[in-house]
Amino acid sequence: MTLRIGCIADDFTGGTDVAAAFRRAGLRTALVFGVPDAGTRLPADCDAAVIALKSRSTPAKEAVEESLAAQRWLWSKGAAQVYFKYCSTFDSTPQGNIGPVSDALLDAAKAPITLACPASPPNGRTVYQGHLFVHDQLLSDSPLRHHPLNPMTDSSLPRLLAAQTEHQVGLITLPTVRGGVDAVREALLAHERHGVRHVIADAVTDDDLAILGAAALELPVVTGAAGLAEGLGRAYPTSGNATSEPQPTGGRAAVLAGSCSARTLEQIAQFYAAGLPSLHLDVLAAAAGRDVAAEALAWYDAQDPDQPVLIYASASPEELAAVQAQLGVAEAAAKVEELLGTLAVHFVTRGVRRLLVAGGETSGAVTTALDISTVLVGEEADPGVPWTYTGDLALMLKSGNFGAPDLFVRALKEAR
Repeated sequence: MTLRIGCIADDFTGGTDVAAAFRRAGLRTALVFGVPDAGTRLPADCDAAVIALKSRSTPAKEAVEESLAAQRWLWSKGAAQVYFKYCSTFDSTPQGNIGPVSDALLDAAKAPITLACPASPPNGRTVYQGHLFVHDQLLSDSPLRHHPLNPMTDSSLPRLLAAQTEHQVGLITLPTVRGGVDAVREALLAHERHGVRHVIADAVTDDDLAILGAAALELPVVTGAAGLAEGLGRAYPTSGNATSEPQPTGGRAAVLAGSCSARTLEQIAQFYAAGLPSLHLDVLAAAAGRDVAAEALAWYDAQDPDQPVLIYASASPEELAAVQAQLGVAEAAAKVEELLGTLAVHFVTRGVRRLLVAGGETSGAVTTALDISTVLVGEEADPGVPWTYTGDLALMLKSGNFGAPDLFVRALKEAR
């Protein structure tokens, strides 16, 4: 088979988000978890393949190695263009991993320049004058400045990226984007002539991203969030392969949440307010040796099988800080992932067939625990939050900040 486009995402929910974007653009899309091996097979007639890694917060050297392996695999499947997908909040450290991975992919492709844009207007992420906004706030003034792993206290994308690469970083401003595809291509050529390798582009609307996508169609490597990926996907001639998978039905339904984002906390609150059974995991007790997972499963077994249930380790910024102060950031995260991965396996064994997972690291832990390598991407419940399918399991992997406040309730009740 020959892919139209291949994508490398730096976390699992980011992979889900960008896969949904390609599907909206009319491309039949498969999502692969982890670096594929020679035996990894894709569903028939795929136009796009997304490889979801857990490379957002790993050491830069490891992120680069995994991304290059993914790029080689995508090339082996015929993908002439590779899209590097990172979060629409551009969260990273001054040392990476966005810059180092982008540079490595460009070096391998022998490509002199790339276009970069993390805008995702349906989710309130826009770029203007090179600054990233979250709705009407600069990124540095938004709740994302409290990200538990990579706090974002600067909104200038050129400045953020320049700290991660030895190469020049340029900017294409909104008036040039609004000038159309040819204007953007001319700006890219001008930047290339001046030795600029990474070009940030402004984008405020989906129409801006469609222009950028069409202008970037011939670039071997493009980087950004799901919005630019959709614009790029729409520039490809459609094959008509994208199909509408059925909504998931049958079996028990559950939510596992590890994200501590403000939106996930809202979704948990609405689930509780709807009178649906929910249980908070005591991470400190688990770290002290108590069998919190067994307690949670005993609670689950006592619930009405016709009602969706929620088990969560999510916490407010103050609660999270208290846990991290006792365990350390890495150990706290590892304990949450261990608990929720274990619960996912027991849930499926007990007949859960609709599983919603909130949080990028949590999603990685769950898919790893369930030994899921490839899924087919279906319809979205909210922008960037699609159902995916493997065997008889319907799986929704939700980025912490994505989805309407009522997503947990609505997605599982509508799928009954």
